[in-house]
Amino acid sequence: MANYYNKDLYKILEVEFNATTDDIKASYRKLVRLYHPDVAKNKSDASKFKEIQEAYEILTDDEQRKKYDVLHGFYKEKIKKEYQKKIDEAHNKYSKYAKETKIKDSAFSKSINEAIDNLFYGNVKTAKKATQKKQAKNGEDITLDLTISFLESINGTNRKVNIVHTAPCHHCEGRKFINGAQCQMCKGTGEISIKKKINVSIPKGVVTGSKVRVKKEGNSGINGGKDGDLYLIIKVEQNPYYSIEGNNILCTLPITPEEAVLGTEITIPAIDGKINVKIPAMTSSGQKLKIPEQGLTNKSGTKKGDIIITIQIKLPEKLSVKEKELYEQLKEFSNHNIRKDLGNV
Repeated sequence: MANYYNKDLYKILEVEFNATTDDIKASYRKLVRLYHPDVAKNKSDASKFKEIQEAYEILTDDEQRKKYDVLHGFYKEKIKKEYQKKIDEAHNKYSKYAKETKIKDSAFSKSINEAIDNLFYGNVKTAKKATQKKQAKNGEDITLDLTISFLESINGTNRKVNIVHTAPCHHCEGRKFINGAQCQMCKGTGEISIKKKINVSIPKGVVTGSKVRVKKEGNSGINGGKDGDLYLIIKVEQNPYYSIEGNNILCTLPITPEEAVLGTEITIPAIDGKINVKIPAMTSSGQKLKIPEQGLTNKSGTKKGDIIITIQIKLPEKLSVKEKELYEQLKEFSNHNIRKDLGNV
């Protein structure tokens, strides 16, 4: 496409440089009937048809046509023609002044040209460089929400996530049109969507609101720009037994009445897998146990929190006949007065 900027596209389409889009389309239809490969009589006609197609694509795209006009000086000529009457009036006034002051009339023409250059499209050399070298644009970041369990948050986990990238259409190279017609691949948007499934590693110790960055998994960059990143916004599901307070992990641990009386050893999940917790005999409901340095590591990595366990004595939802009989026997044998101080309150 870039080579066609060096040709006289208006001449190829047999129209004037100030032709309207309708004029260009009308001439294009006429030339297609003459040079289309289905009716072409020789190879040169086929080559001519390709030139016509490319010229039509550029001159019917407002942005590309303006760039082309700037490069070839047509834009300035269009502006001059549009404002010719005012320019002529100014020129006549200046000519009269020039005769009186003996200033060369060419100075006015030079000033007019410079003013139009600066006012409407700045330095032409800069415009050429900008057209020849497309500006690199970095791809945008993608943000997704990801919900994980509490245990996944303290132990870390791997997840597969579905993402949708946008990238320049490889069919039209982001131009939106091919041979004057809307690109059928991207439907004229210049972009395509790419669905992708990737594995993501979630580190230990994330909390609700944490951001996990996956480099270069955002939208694709354009013209050599960098790809964007993927950011996962973490939400940790509420857990009936676990919560976090600072760097400490709080655990509500239910035990049975007999475990509270006789003591036991219970295995619970922790950051480094599982740990055994020894429940002393005669443990009361609400009693707290601390397991040092099994919590979360602080941001500086210099200190670990603890697991703080709160005991909750919980009755079974349903007892067997035998269990009820044993509780009846226990009631008969027991003579402990655990409410002896109630009357002194």
